[in-house]
Amino acid sequence: MPELFAYTDGACSGNPGPGGWGVLLQAHNGDKVVKERELNGGAANTTNNQMELMAAISALETLAKPSAITIVTDSAYVKDGITKWIHGWKKNGWRNASKKPVKNTELWQRLDEATRRHQITWEWIKGHAGHPENERADELARMGMEPYKPQ
Repeated sequence: MPELFAYTDGACSGNPGPGGWGVLLQAHNGDKVVKERELNGGAANTTNNQMELMAAISALETLAKPSAITIVTDSAYVKDGITKWIHGWKKNGWRNASKKPVKNTELWQRLDEATRRHQITWEWIKGHAGHPENERADELARMGMEPYKPQ
């Protein structure tokens, strides 16, 4: 059975400002890519963190059936949020350690819901470091932002 990978990225022109998200989905059989799909989208007034979250959400929501997948992100915010911080946020009624409301709660809740049907390995990589799949996800995110940028 092929292994699934989702390389995700978000981009913003200004923070907040027009933004985009991108996902490169790949099925690997050993070292060989056997299937590939690209996704992207954007918003007129958003933040980089919101677009990073939307990339991960979109990767999971597009899967037709429960899957084992590795999500590769250059966002420590997304990786740490979903693997470490979210447990405390849920326990504390979506409040952070400072008792303030968690930023982007709706997106975190949507990501939390999207993770339920899948077996996910979260992997962080350094962004803009020449990793081809991450660079492609970044290109897709920038393409997703294009329609929202002022002409």
